[in-house]
Amino acid sequence: MRRFFVSAETLAGDCATLPEEVVRHLTVLRLAAGDEILLLDGAGGVARCRLTALARRSAEARVLDRWHETETAFPVTLLQALPKGDKMELVLQKGTELGIRGFVPVIAGRSVASPAAGRGAARRDRWERVVREAARQSRRPSLPSLCAPQPLASALAAVNAELKLMLWEEGSRPLAAALPDRPPSSAAVLVGPEGGFSAEEAAQTRRAGFVPVRMGPRILRAETAGFAVAAVLQYLYGDLGDLAGGAAAQED
Repeated sequence: MRRFFVSAETLAGDCATLPEEVVRHLTVLRLAAGDEILLLDGAGGVARCRLTALARRSAEARVLDRWHETETAFPVTLLQALPKGDKMELVLQKGTELGIRGFVPVIAGRSVASPAAGRGAARRDRWERVVREAARQSRRPSLPSLCAPQPLASALAAVNAELKLMLWEEGSRPLAAALPDRPPSSAAVLVGPEGGFSAEEAAQTRRAGFVPVRMGPRILRAETAGFAVAAVLQYLYGDLGDLAGGAAAQED
């Protein structure tokens, strides 16, 4: 059954007026009145609904049943120094598919990208659409959190994860050597910009409790390093190691 994220307000009553973004998707999928869909509020709430009306720009649905689904992924927060261009969208898309619970875009000293004046709201809307679509496609019951870009110091101060990892080539140890045998309650992964962290930033991060680690002999790009580590963490501590519960790749 097709799944779509809507606001909690949309699902407050027995009937729902669907947003235009969902209406466009329903039209592309050639659904019609009478078809059933699942609407999710982004916080685990799920409603099975029947389309009662579907036009080019509007749609209505009636709620038939409600329940709550919980995340099974290991809770990982990704602190990602802003990469150049639209690479952050790739980070958000693949990270969401891998079960990352929260994204914190970080403004580091060597970041090539920086928040452009007057474009913050448009970029934030685009990022949220990427996260919603990735969560829908990967059948996640909840949407990961997405913070506004912030300086490194602010991002570090807000982290309360049990396991804190910083990807850094200098003075680091292999990832496997830093991972505990007992599953931690949560993890935060910090990825630097294309130019890497400065020595001062690395020292600041160490003082915040982060352990510098590296991913073997190869140097990964800034936009792929974070979800490479997330995949390892999900396999060891989360649901990627649950082969019996695995789902096939989807393209819907």
